[in-house]
Amino acid sequence: MTGRLAGVVLAGGASRRMGRDKATLTVPGRFEGRTLVEHVVSVVSQRCDPVFVVAAQEQALPAFSALVLRDEAPGMGPLPAVGLGLRAAARAGAERAFVCAVDMPFLTPELIGRLADSTPEAGAAVADIVLPRAERDHYLAGVYRTALADTVDAIVAAGERRVGALVDMVDVQRIVVADASPLANLNSPDDLAGLA
Repeated sequence: MTGRLAGVVLAGGASRRMGRDKATLTVPGRFEGRTLVEHVVSVVSQRCDPVFVVAAQEQALPAFSALVLRDEAPGMGPLPAVGLGLRAAARAGAERAFVCAVDMPFLTPELIGRLADSTPEAGAAVADIVLPRAERDHYLAGVYRTALADTVDAIVAAGERRVGALVDMVDVQRIVVADASPLANLNSPDDLAGLA
């Protein structure tokens, strides 16, 4: 596939299991002294332009080279934030956007490129969403058509909060990933301790 690829980093989650804002985590000896959001933005920026960070309304973030969008539907989960990011990417002229969570310390530009450059099987239509699959689908590490923003708005207005609901409604291409380490998330203090 060709065309401009934007990036959308979802950074405004409640981080209940971690007990603190994941976006501003630092890990001694990791990320070159940067916060997790700075690290992920740096990785995503290697394949995507522009890059948007969707943050909570009052969330304090460090300075980085991405555009910050403020979540308009706090407490509703990631789906409205996905829609907000896709709409901003569409306004910037991108037909597709790589959407990921901020808590992916091992994300690589190679994984983003593999998803972005995938081609459908012969005779198949270009997918609305391209997801990596490693035992399960990883919704928050996929390439989404930015035109899906209207669909997201409609299903959020109907009371839906799950990204999986969007995935179930549209054409999806799944790319099997043998090495799942770039898809790992930091969810708890134990996960963070394992990085140190």
